[in-house]
Amino acid sequence: MILQNQHLRDVILENHMTAISREEFEAMVQEAFVRLPEKFRMLVKNVAILVEESVDEKTRKKLKLSPQSDLLGLYTGVPRTKRSNDAGFAYPDVITLYKTPLERHAQELGKTLPDVIYETLWHEIGHHFGLDEKGVRKREREKFKNERG
Repeated sequence: MILQNQHLRDVILENHMTAISREEFEAMVQEAFVRLPEKFRMLVKNVAILVEESVDEKTRKKLKLSPQSDLLGLYTGVPRTKRSNDAGFAYPDVITLYKTPLERHAQELGKTLPDVIYETLWHEIGHHFGLDEKGVRKREREKFKNERG
């Protein structure tokens, strides 16, 4: 999930947003995973969920991200829909959640950090299940519209 808005990023930095500890953030990630619907959570196999402070330059270049873009999360791997049954040993897929951009985004939107982590994790797991960006965003609109009202 990519965000672009340099002005808002600068305002957040100027306001000296108080960051939480990595341990608190990781606990929120675990809670977000537990919040996922059980029918999906039980199908998430061989996936490592990592936390990084922010996007590294190698990833930024690979994804062609501008300096003004924030990346909240990233799925790397072979979606379940593209796997063969005879693959044998497979390295785990990886979902990386980026702590500082997620904190900034939560503050920008006036949402709680656990909710933004949950929404981002849900988004990246959508990719794990084979949805492209358009498909994930469509499902997000449906899901979060139903949850809100």
